[in-house]
Amino acid sequence: MIKTIRRLEARGLYFGTSGNISLRGRRGFLITPTGIPSEETRASDMVEMNFDGEHRGKLLPSSEWRFHRDIYRSRPEVNAVVHTHSAFATTVSCLRRDIPPFHYMVAKAGGAAIRCARYATFGTQALSRNALKALQGTRACLLANHGLIAVGANLAAAGRLAEEMEALCEQYWRALLVGRPVMLSGPEMARVVKKFKTYGRQPKARGRA
Repeated sequence: MIKTIRRLEARGLYFGTSGNISLRGRRGFLITPTGIPSEETRASDMVEMNFDGEHRGKLLPSSEWRFHRDIYRSRPEVNAVVHTHSAFATTVSCLRRDIPPFHYMVAKAGGAAIRCARYATFGTQALSRNALKALQGTRACLLANHGLIAVGANLAAAGRLAEEMEALCEQYWRALLVGRPVMLSGPEMARVVKKFKTYGRQPKARGRA
């Protein structure tokens, strides 16, 4: 988890007390603590929680623990959640825009668009409900006037997806400055979503040259 935080910090996606990450465990999940700046966070600061919302230890969990818990409850394939307030994702979220199919990489999250969840106060169950709805069928969403959520089978995958979604948000923002981006069709996005299901897979055993 610390390695993921440092990687996101180095790329300008994670800073201060903005953002949080979590990792599924056997009986619950580990999540970053509330109110501790990312650069001061240590491995021993991670807070252990169960799916009833109870935590262990002296430190309190991130105020956003509810949507982390609810994602794990509803998405058994998800083992890691990354939430950032990265600049371009947050900018687009403040416009309350979905990221439409202006680029085929939008399909990397699993769908034809990146939805923007309806606004709700941070740390509330209402925000969790809105996030879960926006994440249906995808692995990333924006939170209105807030930031980005990316999920994955592990922290590396969730972190990489957060980076890719931030890049897409920047590209979309820049395209909007020039004019109206040309959208890809529904059938084309369906083809790309299908291709991404096997994209990047290498043979299990590779011979050495």
